Amino acid sequence: MSGSVGIAENGPEQPKEFAFTAENLAKAKKIVAKYPSGRQQSAVMPLLDLAQRQSGNWLPRVAMDYVADMLGMPRIKAYEVATFYSMYNLKPVGKHFVQVCTTTPCWLVGSAGIVDACKKHLGIGLGETTADGKFTLIEVECLGACVNAPMAQINDDYYEDLTPQNTVKLLEALANGQPVTPGSQTGRRGAQASSGPTSLHAQAKAAGVGAQALAAGAED
Repeated sequence: MSGSVGIAENGPEQPKEFAFTAENLAKAKKIVAKYPSGRQQSAVMPLLDLAQRQSGNWLPRVAMDYVADMLGMPRIKAYEVATFYSMYNLKPVGKHFVQVCTTTPCWLVGSAGIVDACKKHLGIGLGETTADGKFTLIEVECLGACVNAPMAQINDDYYEDLTPQNTVKLLEALANGQPVTPGSQTGRRGAQASSGPTSLHAQAKAAGVGAQALAAGAED
């Protein structure tokens, strides 16, 4: 599911051809134009990402070949990039690509429970995709939202302050096509303390931040 699994061999899941749509070709040309003449190969990462998005959130071999040829670089170099960075999916993934962080800060506050809730609810293990193609589940290294741990990335969005219960609700909403709100699932604003603001109370109150926590503090 990630760059570490290697490029899938030619098979039924590998398309035989790839080309950017007119819209994406225009985007690709704008990206390449950002780099100095003779340095167009520097655009390989954003172009691979663009190709992945067009292909349904995974990167077929023919798409890598297309990007390499477009940039005038050996195809092996495009493969090297795609197999090094885990942001590129070298096999098909579900419509909702669930990446649960299990690095130390998330693990300390219950990421194992989040993984278990996902596995139980979806009926799949890590690295697997549901039969309906809606969900793929993997564990990943730090996603950089440690203060709001535990958290997961689903496609391009972060979902933070997860519990087994609100994780299941999130998965159910996604499965049913219902709107979901990225960010904290407990209403925390930004990266403030989970108990509410701990300093600059007057400014926080004026901004309407953590009003309940401030009111509780006033009663102590």
